[in-house]
Amino acid sequence: MTASSATSKQPPVAPPCAMVIFGAGGDLTKRLVMPALYNLSCSGLLPKSFALVGVDLVQQSVSDWQQHLHDFLASSIKKGGEGSEPGETVDEAAWSRLAGTMSYLSGDLSNEQTFEQLSDHLSELDRQKGLGGNVLFYLAVAERFFGPTVDHLGRAGLTVEEGESWRRVVIEKPFGHDLASAIALDKQVLSVLREEQVYRIDHFLGKETVQNIMALRFANGLFEPIWNRDRIDHVQITVAETVGVERRGKFYESTGALRDMVPNHVFQLLAMTAMEPPSAFDADAIRAKKAEVFTSMHALEPEDAVRGQYGAGTIKGEPVAPYREEPDVSRGSVTETFVAMRLMIDNWRWAGVPFYLRTGKRMTKRKTEIAIRFKQAPFAMFRDTRVDALGENWLIISIQPEEGMKLQFNAKRPGPTLTFEHVAMSFNYDDWFKQAPATGYETLIFDCFIGDATLFQRADQLEAAWKVVQPVVDRWARHDASFPNYAAGSAGPEESNELLEREGRAWLPI
Repeated sequence: MTASSATSKQPPVAPPCAMVIFGAGGDLTKRLVMPALYNLSCSGLLPKSFALVGVDLVQQSVSDWQQHLHDFLASSIKKGGEGSEPGETVDEAAWSRLAGTMSYLSGDLSNEQTFEQLSDHLSELDRQKGLGGNVLFYLAVAERFFGPTVDHLGRAGLTVEEGESWRRVVIEKPFGHDLASAIALDKQVLSVLREEQVYRIDHFLGKETVQNIMALRFANGLFEPIWNRDRIDHVQITVAETVGVERRGKFYESTGALRDMVPNHVFQLLAMTAMEPPSAFDADAIRAKKAEVFTSMHALEPEDAVRGQYGAGTIKGEPVAPYREEPDVSRGSVTETFVAMRLMIDNWRWAGVPFYLRTGKRMTKRKTEIAIRFKQAPFAMFRDTRVDALGENWLIISIQPEEGMKLQFNAKRPGPTLTFEHVAMSFNYDDWFKQAPATGYETLIFDCFIGDATLFQRADQLEAAWKVVQPVVDRWARHDASFPNYAAGSAGPEESNELLEREGRAWLPI
């Protein structure tokens, strides 16, 4: 998301390169990375000279890998996935362009020979296709493999940049499971790579509405003058899901809602909302302002955080089992599936303005939004009007499932008496723009190709985010919880409502 792409009609041309996917047979590759590459192929945004290399422990031929991915893609598109309409089919021409770039290596990521074979394979591909020595390594693997894989890449000489060539590494979340592990992983990764070579990915930032927060704030004189403590009462950020842990019970048991969602997804939404205007529209300036948000934030007090775990309930009229009965979940689990918190940012813009965050599974509906509550107007003109007759003023930025914005305000109802109606103006992306099918990864992968790190986390930003939540991580590790404490299909535990009620506020309905 470069400045040129923000002001011109055509995106920059991606340079020739190879892309290596470690974990090529995994769920992440199948569900998100490959559909994103297919969508880039449909849009004509893949590099003209491109090679896609899959690396995985699974023994299979490249044709087997291609067929498996094609079948999953076709099934997903037919069901209306990846932003397509139900009943659609794969664009076979676009798929063929992508499939023609693919090759596959079977290998163990703990074996140095795998990386030696990869090095030879990349050299041969470069000779055949003229890739300029450019390689993007994508770590679509479990967290425990991040550091060792980077070490192996370094020992094999695969991270060395010669001349104008580049080598970049994409690392998925979770990046550490607490502050100490995040610092340790950063130290390990940065002993092999420069910070400029590391792309810590968060697919939330690939969504158009998230990127549009900066355009909303900094490209419009309407909003920036009131985007501060003088006019804003508080901010609510909600990331609610109706799904449970699905087939990820083992992962989720050791992770939980806080680690899984807050230092990455939810905090990224917070940073985009709260950051100061950058001095320029470039990666360094924007990421520096995001990091400042977290260094200005008070460490989270345990009394300002609530955790929950869903029990049995009903979603869309269907009965739902409790978390403790999910596959690979302990029957006495104290892993949280919901977290809510109240945070304060100690700087001039936001002093005294609370930010309320909540995220959870098996909630009322799927919804991700940022809701900004403006302060009440003075009542001098309306002394005879009940206070509760005037509705609250909100700016609501919807990220999923719908993408758009809504501004809520008061208007006079037609008639001879002065009575008010709470009304709204809405902007929906689909009404104004034709959006290509997307998983959220397309923009981010393309940015990796062109070397734009604007939408990726920097080491200092990530570590500062962990510092904010570490006191609660430590306390929850020492104290058991009384679970389950909210029913599947509800808006979370009652204690989350009390976070706001004690200050005379309330969550917006999910």
